Amino acid sequence: MAQGLYQHVRATWKRPKDVLPHMYRQARMAQWRREPVNCKIDRPTRLDAARRMGYKAKQGVVLVRTRVRRGGLRKGKIHMKRKPSKSGISKITMAKNTQRIAEERVARHFPNLEVLNSYWVGQDGKHKYFEVIMIDTHHPAIINDKQLGVFCSANGNSAHKGRVYRGKTSAGKRGRGLHNKGKGAEKLRPSLKANQNRGK
Repeated sequence: MAQGLYQHVRATWKRPKDVLPHMYRQARMAQWRREPVNCKIDRPTRLDAARRMGYKAKQGVVLVRTRVRRGGLRKGKIHMKRKPSKSGISKITMAKNTQRIAEERVARHFPNLEVLNSYWVGQDGKHKYFEVIMIDTHHPAIINDKQLGVFCSANGNSAHKGRVYRGKTSAGKRGRGLHNKGKGAEKLRPSLKANQNRGK
């Protein structure tokens, strides 16, 4: 239902450079750069992605736009007697992707809320921008919701407490390799740790 309803929005965001004017995108980025790092917003920029990730326009659901620096891991030069190619400065990436880092930073900034999911909304030369969907697990509207009530510890389910730090979001599951199924993914379940990290 949602996919058919927002199909044109999704098609626009698949190729934003072709559809959205350059000046419009530049103005939006300029505005986002002036905002705080973690900025609460009233409505999602990408309604199709937000709905796909579990967003509902109701009380207890909070949207936060955040930004994270782009690029690889910054490392200082090690002044030891070794080959220059083994100095290990460039082309080193984090074990977590920037989306997971964004989710965790937002979760620390709003400790009373739980991260549901997040999605990419844009990037410039320096930052990547994500919108993080958060829920208040103690709000009656969330507790009584058929889909979102699962994440509330008030309903006797504590499996999702601090879920963002344990790789339970969509970005977290991708980072743990759980989007792979079948042949070649035998060492990923129940977890990487259970298989001595042989799955990665």
